[in-house]
Amino acid sequence: MNTVLYYSVNGAIYETNAYTAADIDRLIRNQGLQSLTSADRELDFWFSSSPQNCQRRINRNATELLLATTNFDVKTVPLLRGCVVVATHDGDGDLDGLSWQQLERVAERHRTLSQRERRALNRRILRSDRRHRDADLAQATFGRLLPALSRP
Repeated sequence: MNTVLYYSVNGAIYETNAYTAADIDRLIRNQGLQSLTSADRELDFWFSSSPQNCQRRINRNATELLLATTNFDVKTVPLLRGCVVVATHDGDGDLDGLSWQQLERVAERHRTLSQRERRALNRRILRSDRRHRDADLAQATFGRLLPALSRP
């Protein structure tokens, strides 16, 4: 059985099964699958490079785990958006399930971030959310004004 972790946007983390990259693609809703690997090459983070609509929200738990398991710092860690699947791979690079020891290490790594790192990451996430919200508002406003401006 290939146990993987599914990080939903709402903060919940689920243990589920995936046997191929196509299974992960379905979990993430077929939206341009990308992956990053932890610094120790043990964990693979699968995510969409172009999440849609409500899936554009930043996945705080997955981003925190990426920060805790890679050489990124708070300023450079990619802000993962939408749903994220965390799995591992075998010696040939093929998808493999997480062992119970790896699941324990994931739980431990979630606790390794300092309060300072969490606060800095939170500020960065809030700034990013504000920028996206402002851009969406501007686009919606412009979309309503455009038909009025094009009338003779």
